[in-house]
Amino acid sequence: MAGSVKLTCARCGQVNRVPRDRLSAGPKCGTCGAKLADGKVAELEPATLKKAIRNDDLPLIVDFWAPWCGPCRMMAPEFARAAQALASEVRFAKINTEDYPQVSAERGIRGIPLLILFHKGKEVDRLPGARPAAEIEAFVRAQAKL
Repeated sequence: MAGSVKLTCARCGQVNRVPRDRLSAGPKCGTCGAKLADGKVAELEPATLKKAIRNDDLPLIVDFWAPWCGPCRMMAPEFARAAQALASEVRFAKINTEDYPQVSAERGIRGIPLLILFHKGKEVDRLPGARPAAEIEAFVRAQAKL
């Protein structure tokens, strides 16, 4: 794999350039040292989400959820399993719509859980409702053309 990809750090918001062939080696942010592509679900705040959508070269799938939502809590481990399975190909993140209600308004979110796939600065597709890991993986692979 030649070239590099840009990845936004979920912790500090810094955009990093990472050699594509080093994605599976667990690259870290040059500013704060946080892992960038480790197969874990990152918690984002709205400003970091916007920056990642705009700058990241890898597809980004975001789980819009809330702590009071039973289906959201049930899907969380499945989302984490899908993140592990697609590590270094896709970045997985979540944003708490209770803490950041403006995100729901900006994105037109009417119900949760809702997964939104972003790639190359645009929303690619949405997947509503709680889903098992295999369905999440299949959705991402099909929509991101992996």
